[in-house]
Amino acid sequence: MHPSEVLFQGKRQPLLLPACDHYAGSEKLMRKSMALQQELGPLFDITFDCEDGAAAGSEGEHALMVAALVNSEDNRFNRIGARLHDTGSPHFANDVATIVGGAGARLAYVVLPKVESAAEVLRAIDLINQHAAAAGRSDLPVHVLVETHGALREAYDIAALPQVECLSFGIMDFVSSHYGAVPASAMRTPGQFTHPLVVRAKLEMVAACHAHGKVASHNVTTDIRDSATVANDAQRAAAEFGFTRMWSIHPDQVKPIVKAFTPRLSEVNEATNVLLEASNAGWGPIAQHGRLHDRASYRYYWTVLQRAKLAGLALPEAAAAIVNQTDS
Repeated sequence: MHPSEVLFQGKRQPLLLPACDHYAGSEKLMRKSMALQQELGPLFDITFDCEDGAAAGSEGEHALMVAALVNSEDNRFNRIGARLHDTGSPHFANDVATIVGGAGARLAYVVLPKVESAAEVLRAIDLINQHAAAAGRSDLPVHVLVETHGALREAYDIAALPQVECLSFGIMDFVSSHYGAVPASAMRTPGQFTHPLVVRAKLEMVAACHAHGKVASHNVTTDIRDSATVANDAQRAAAEFGFTRMWSIHPDQVKPIVKAFTPRLSEVNEATNVLLEASNAGWGPIAQHGRLHDRASYRYYWTVLQRAKLAGLALPEAAAAIVNQTDS
């Protein structure tokens, strides 16, 4: 049996996505981000923005451009998604028809902003699937922004939807939705990690994601030129809040985010040693350095190696042999 079958016993493995989701809203920035992805490889995703990050007034032309770029040869890894207008916008249906209908075969995912309920997400998915099917695509992954009171209230139900693979926390809209009751300082560090209402919202969304094996994506760092702040935010989001992914809004943010979410070499080596001995023991319990390990801890170490592989980290030969095992 493949190690994943032993460790997860037929259950769906938690989804893993590249640790950085880079947003671009203009053609210039889109092409720049595609060039960076070609340089670094599929270590980060790109989301072409049709909503808040895009200019207003030429929505139809913008959607056509997004579809054309997704279909272009510059989309080398098929790891580009698109944030659509919200479902209440007069531009939503056209976004779906143009982008999903025109580029559904190569889209990595679509993002739904400002949703209020799981029922709203389901209605959007139904329309998305109609156009995706016409483009020869089934089960196009959907990412959902949690940035309203309604979405936070139904985060568990939204995360439970099979086609939803990621929930992203939209801190600016969430704070703004309190109309001054939460200060603007809660949109940035250190307030975003200490204000009780924001902390509660992040933790509830992350818990919903992990309960259903989905990816939890952290909000942007608005200090676009300060790489130290970006790195600190990413590290805290991962270590203290359980996020496994984070937004980028400037090319200089990509590398610090990827680095912060990539397992350290010491973690990779520890995971390799534990899983190698576990494999030799038929995945039964082992004792290593005076500590007991069984399938519960094996699942953790298995995920460490998967995350390292996804981040492009060169795995030790023994680790690569474990991760890349195929059924015989």
